[in-house]
Amino acid sequence: MMIRHVVLFKLAATDDAERAEQVETIARGLRSLPASIPEILRMEVGANVLHPGANFDLVLIADYEDADALARYQVHPDHKVVASYIQSVVADRSAVDFEVR
Repeated sequence: MMIRHVVLFKLAATDDAERAEQVETIARGLRSLPASIPEILRMEVGANVLHPGANFDLVLIADYEDADALARYQVHPDHKVVASYIQSVVADRSAVDFEVR
C-alpha cells in the first residue's frame, strides 16, 4: 500500500527576509532529492502564501511505495544532509504518514 508522507515546518526565524531565504534553501534541497533517491515516487514542496505567522511556513508531500521505502528514504545520506539543515532552522514540525488507496 502506497504511503503519503506529509510534513509541515515552522521556521524559527522572525525576520521575513531570513525566513524567505531559509524556505528557499529547504525547498531547493528537498526538490533535489528525487534525482538521487529512487524510493521517492512523487514529491511536492510548497511555501505558505497566506496567513504568515499563523500558518506553518513550508509543506512537504511525498509518496513512497510502502513504509519500507519511506524508511530507506529517511536514512539515505542525501536526505540526512537536507534534514540536518532543516533541523538547524526549524522551530516546529508536524507530520502525518497515511496509506493511499
